[in-house]
Amino acid sequence: MKICPCCGFKSPQSASALSSEACLSCGAHSVGEALPRPEHELPSYGRSLLLAVTGALTVLLFAADTIIALVTRKPFSLGFWSWMAALETAAWHLKWAVIPMSLLVVFGSRKIYRSIQQAPDNFCALRFARNGYIASAAVPLLVLLLIGITIPARLRHRAWGTEAARNSYILRFDRALRDYREANEGLPSDVKPLASMPDPDGTLAEALTNLDVSGYRPSANLAAVPSRKPQQLRGAVIRNASISSADEPIGERLSFTNYELPLPGDDKIAGTDDDLLVRDGVVYKVSELPHRGVENASLTKPRPR
Repeated sequence: MKICPCCGFKSPQSASALSSEACLSCGAHSVGEALPRPEHELPSYGRSLLLAVTGALTVLLFAADTIIALVTRKPFSLGFWSWMAALETAAWHLKWAVIPMSLLVVFGSRKIYRSIQQAPDNFCALRFARNGYIASAAVPLLVLLLIGITIPARLRHRAWGTEAARNSYILRFDRALRDYREANEGLPSDVKPLASMPDPDGTLAEALTNLDVSGYRPSANLAAVPSRKPQQLRGAVIRNASISSADEPIGERLSFTNYELPLPGDDKIAGTDDDLLVRDGVVYKVSELPHRGVENASLTKPRPR
């Protein structure tokens, strides 16, 4: 195999002996044997420069994102915690860039740096190569560390958001029951009438969809229902002694005035310690109630009309 030094064309001819034949590609003729390698060669700086540029760009990218997060943070401050918050924000911005950066370090920079270590006499600027390799490896590790630090706070904020959304549904459901009570002088026996109530913004339908209202239990405050005494007849009336002297039953229709709504907790499983109980719009944790289990369930059963 002979390679033309002018155009690089590969020819099946032997390159050991001189050949007067021209190159089949460019027509160049051989004028002599190839020159021997020089006794002293200058070291190469290409690989070291590549590692240094890669590390510098990685650091500059992270630093620029950090400064942008610090400047846009309100109120502006140069304190320690402001810098920490800016670093955490930059880490979350670069979270999807960590994977390609890590692959570049493992399969690119690491391999180049090892080749420089194996032949240090052939390469120069070893210190810049080492610093670039360390920088390109340190930035992904720093991003992962900052993300790991902020994960508990992120989960806590997410739980707060979920709780706020659930409380908004509970308040909307309670407001619908109050409107129904004002219009009908009592709470409904089930939640079906609420679906036909006015809902211009659609929040009631959303609350009924996202809340498990199947456990809705209305109750009546019998102490608040006025009792009527029997009217005394004029004149002399002889009563039969066999007639019972018990109070006459209440003539008015019994209306529901209170309600309870058990809801599953964060685990979405009913019957656990993190379950919730809504009593007239107030949210309680079942684990914090004085009566739990069967006793609590018996106290919340609706009374018949």
